[in-house]
Amino acid sequence: SQIVCVDTPGIFAPRRRLDRAMVRAAWQGSADADLRVLVVDAEAFASGKDQAPIAIAAELARGGTPAILALNKVDSLEKGALLAAATVLNGTGIFTDTFMISALTGDGVEDLAAHLAVRVPEGPWLYPADQTADMPLRLLAAELTREQLFLRLRQEVPYALTVETEDWSEREDGSARVEQVVYVQREGQKPIVIGEGGRQIKAVGAAARAGLEKLLGRRVHLFLSVKVREDWADDTRRYRDLGLEFDS
Repeated sequence: SQIVCVDTPGIFAPRRRLDRAMVRAAWQGSADADLRVLVVDAEAFASGKDQAPIAIAAELARGGTPAILALNKVDSLEKGALLAAATVLNGTGIFTDTFMISALTGDGVEDLAAHLAVRVPEGPWLYPADQTADMPLRLLAAELTREQLFLRLRQEVPYALTVETEDWSEREDGSARVEQVVYVQREGQKPIVIGEGGRQIKAVGAAARAGLEKLLGRRVHLFLSVKVREDWADDTRRYRDLGLEFDS
C-alpha cells in the first residue's frame, strides 16, 4: 500500500470567507481519509495558549470518527507537562493511539510513519514512487515561501498574506530563477513582512530557497517582493489554485 498524507489547513474559529473555506477543507479532508492524525502543539496546549484540540476532538467524537493523536514539540516540554497534556486529550476517548513527536528533531516521526504503514488499508498506488507532491511546482514553491512567512509572522499577520509565483524560468546552467510576490492586505503590513533593513524578507527567502533546492535537487535563485492587494482573500482564482470552495 501507499501512504498519501493530506495536510489539511488548521482548524480554528473562522472570521472571514477564506477562514471558512480553509476550515471546511480541513473537515472534508478528515472525512475522506482512511486514517486521521490530529497533530497538536503540545507546548501551546500544555501552557493553556491553545485549547482548540479539545473542541476538535469533541467534534470528531460527535461524528464517531476515531483518530491518532500526535503531540508535537515534545522536545520543548518537561515529561510531567507532556504526560498531563496526553492524559487530558486522551480523556476525550476518541484517540486510538498516541505518539510523542518532534518535527524539529525528528524524534518519534518514524514510529508514527511505521504505525500508519501497518494501519493503512491495502490498495493500489495512486502516485509514482518518486512523486512527493501533487501540486504544480509554481504552487508548491509559493507554499514553501508562505510556510516560512507563517513560521516567522504567525502572531502578526498569520492569514493576512499570500504568495504567488509570478515567473519561473530555467537557466542554461541548470538552475531555476523564481520570482514571487508576497501580497498583504494593508500598507501597514508591508514593513512587518519586510523587516528592519529587509532582514525579515531576506531570512524568509533564504529558508524558502533552501527548501526549494532540496525539493528540486538543484540550485534556485529566488527573488521576493512585497505588494499590497486588499482583495486577494476574495480572489476566486486563488481559491481554485488552493483547492478551496469559494463561499459566495
